[in-house]
Amino acid sequence: MVVMSILRAILQASPCRSPWRRFQIPSSVPARPCSLYTCTYKTRNRALHPLWESVDLVPAGERQSPINIRWRDSVYDPGLKPLTISYDPTTCLHVWNNGYSFLVEFEDSTDKSVIEGGPLEHNYRLKQFHFHWGAIDAWGSEHTVDSKCYPAELHLVHWNAVKFENFEDAALEENGLAVIGVFLKLGKHHKELQKLVDTLPSIKHKDTLVEFGSFDPSCLMPACPDYWTYSGSLTTPPLSESVTWIIKKQPVEVDHDQLEQFRTLLFTSEGEKEKRMVDNFRPLQPLMNRTVRSSFRHDYVLNIQVKPQPSTSQATP
Repeated sequence: MVVMSILRAILQASPCRSPWRRFQIPSSVPARPCSLYTCTYKTRNRALHPLWESVDLVPAGERQSPINIRWRDSVYDPGLKPLTISYDPTTCLHVWNNGYSFLVEFEDSTDKSVIEGGPLEHNYRLKQFHFHWGAIDAWGSEHTVDSKCYPAELHLVHWNAVKFENFEDAALEENGLAVIGVFLKLGKHHKELQKLVDTLPSIKHKDTLVEFGSFDPSCLMPACPDYWTYSGSLTTPPLSESVTWIIKKQPVEVDHDQLEQFRTLLFTSEGEKEKRMVDNFRPLQPLMNRTVRSSFRHDYVLNIQVKPQPSTSQATP
């Protein structure tokens, strides 16, 4: 109690008191579980993204995203095919700050940049990719694995052009979208990502855009083909349950300075009071009755459960 009283006095005397209060998470918003790796996660001064300031935006659906992927509970599905990725760098158009992230958009009138296979029945065209990240390196990803957070998460958004005429229609219907999620972790400098990072000063404010041609986002993919997949939703409004999620098991490495460049962007337009673009991820959602499938075997995780019991000569009564 003495420690808490001292802490309260320090906070009240601090010139940062008001921002600290403004960035608190409303009690009605689900809290992300504390990570074994970042146990300060539940007490961080996390700025609630403007998209989540109203809890009325959260629907009562049973297939919402993101989720915590529990490795032991995922089910190996031998029927899952390898995911085939074929991107044409010339379809890359521009980078823009849309007020919650920065998007790299692609020309999607033809099947030049597509994915197929994996859990998908049709080809899906690449529409855009974007990132979610934290205020510091201890958190930032939307999905977690066994409650572990990563500093950032890449989302490559594709739509089903076989069943739908445009991206907007596909985004509202089941099996309309396929999103590849890639975790980013701290490590070595990512040379290809740096080409994108170098454009960020030009789109610091909301609604700014710069041309960005000839970029192949497959360079941001891990070498390992393994993934988890589940049925979920968009993580920004309208939160429609139209997404087949494909979450790569292996993260890619980026360095701290590259992530710091993400944090120089702003949620706000030029002339408005500046709000740093950080912690732009949605809180975790309940799994409900869904199954997370894996494209890879992970029997070794279950060895304790499946290990045969030693035989005994004692007769059973």
